Amino acid sequence: MGQTCEVKLLLLISSLCCSTNQAEVKLSPSSSQFFRETSVSFSCEDDHSSAGWTLRRNTSTGTRKECEDWGQEVASSCFIDSAVPLDSGVYWCESTEGGASNYVNITVTDDPVILQSPVLPVDEGEDVTLICKTKTPPFNLSADFYKDGTFVKATPTGHMTIHLVSKSDEGAYKCDIKGRGESPPTWISITGKPTPTSLPSPSITYVTYVIPPIAVLVILVVLVQLVRCGVRRKPEERDRAAATRGDNVTYGEITIRPFNSREYQAEPEVIYSSLRSKQ
Repeated sequence: MGQTCEVKLLLLISSLCCSTNQAEVKLSPSSSQFFRETSVSFSCEDDHSSAGWTLRRNTSTGTRKECEDWGQEVASSCFIDSAVPLDSGVYWCESTEGGASNYVNITVTDDPVILQSPVLPVDEGEDVTLICKTKTPPFNLSADFYKDGTFVKATPTGHMTIHLVSKSDEGAYKCDIKGRGESPPTWISITGKPTPTSLPSPSITYVTYVIPPIAVLVILVVLVQLVRCGVRRKPEERDRAAATRGDNVTYGEITIRPFNSREYQAEPEVIYSSLRSKQ
């Protein structure tokens, strides 16, 4: 049982370590909005390789559709040669074990104006540039920018930069170019990050910032498994010791009494040398 428990523990550690790989959807060009007939490529990438991941999408024409149903597979990428509005939807990578990557939401439009913005969430404290773009030249026209339907500012070149973004900058943005049209709205997500109030000690820094959360989870699971293995092993060691001493060993409701040769002696052999008959 001890060896079996150790084997199970090794398999558990291996499965936990192997399941930490996370893929990310890479989109080129990196934008949340596209004009009709634009070429778009997707790929699933992780820290090791892109093998084992399948690109899927949900659109108005179907759910969980793989690349072969709507694009062209080339190596580890999936291409849409000429995007149409029906390609608008949510795209993600999925592994054979059921793991999923981040999600990207794209819009393909027939409108003459789009708003180019980050397709992935932006970390708090970074700068974000929004570009109001027309399908036909001239491209760098003045534009008005809106957030959640409220006017933000007008720029002469159609570019607006938000410096040091915070959670308050999260929302739905759109732009308008007079004489050309208005872009569809796009949602910009802001990811907050912790800001420690005091400088941690070296030991705290190592645990908090060097060891990832998944490693802490693996350590906890391993400790629990070790305790369980120890609890299972104690009754077995106790039973073996009892059997060696000649004590009774109990398994559930059954008690086994060990064999004692002194208690079981053969009866002496009776030899009748003569038979006496009654006169």
